[in-house]
Amino acid sequence: MVAAAGKQNPGQDGETARTVSDLEADIRQLREDLAKLTEQLARTGQHSFGAAKRAATESVEQLKAQGEAAIDRLRGQAHDLEDELVTHVREKPLTSLAIAAGVGYLLAMLSRR
Repeated sequence: MVAAAGKQNPGQDGETARTVSDLEADIRQLREDLAKLTEQLARTGQHSFGAAKRAATESVEQLKAQGEAAIDRLRGQAHDLEDELVTHVREKPLTSLAIAAGVGYLLAMLSRR
């Protein structure tokens, strides 16, 4: 195509060659820009993944700490209830024995069904 244009008008041959070389240079530049853009997108994706991973890790750590705090509170409450029960049994042993017998009888009745 370049040769055909050169045969028709010799002045256009240099202009056509320059246009083709300009297009080739533009294509090279576009390829370089595309490669840089691809590289930058890959880095951005890695950064986003890293940020999401850090946020998830922090959330897990917070939930773990909250769970451990809740378990500690429940253990404390259970210990307090145990202390109250022991105190009540020592203060009123016959009443405690009657309550225990009544609860045992009810559980036995329920388990027969």
